[in-house]
Amino acid sequence: MQEHFQENEDVVTEETAADAAAESTSNNETAGAEQKPVEESGEPADNSPEAEIDPWEALELEVAKWKDQAIRNAAELDNYRKRMSREKLDAVRYGNQSLLEELLPVLDNFNMGMQAAAQEQGSMLYMGMDMVHKQIGEFLSSQNVEEIPAEPNGAFDPNLHEAISQEPSTEIAEGNIVRVVRKGYRIGERLLRPSNVTVSLGDQPQPESE
Repeated sequence: MQEHFQENEDVVTEETAADAAAESTSNNETAGAEQKPVEESGEPADNSPEAEIDPWEALELEVAKWKDQAIRNAAELDNYRKRMSREKLDAVRYGNQSLLEELLPVLDNFNMGMQAAAQEQGSMLYMGMDMVHKQIGEFLSSQNVEEIPAEPNGAFDPNLHEAISQEPSTEIAEGNIVRVVRKGYRIGERLLRPSNVTVSLGDQPQPESE
């Protein structure tokens, strides 16, 4: 009886081993089927955009990007230097602008005194005032200040002249300057004060008297 049990145990052991071997073979076949695409291609499939870009091409794109950025920075730096140089020059050229604007009314009064003294040009008063007038002119020239041209019968320029009145004239064309009421000045390209002028209306018909 013991020998019979021993034979049955050996049969069960052989069957169990056979089943385990069959299961192992099946698992290996399944794993092989799943890994087959990887074995055929030699590497995992990757369809991402990064995998399609050539490394050299990516490097060239990166170099081009930084080169463009460097050019932009250089241009901005050059513009900044030019702007600072221009502002520095303007600060030197127009630094006395406010002072000169306050000086103009004093110059207007002095010119009125010159016109009154001109009635006696041989007097010591006129000669003294004329010398002072020349010194003032030299000072204004040294400050890059010049008088705005405004002559009778000259063209009216709204950028340089200010019309404070209009009147008819048979001698001066319409729109031209009749007279200068107050002189104007500019410093460099900047306007200190426009010239105040009277502008002609041209030959206007006179109303009939009753």
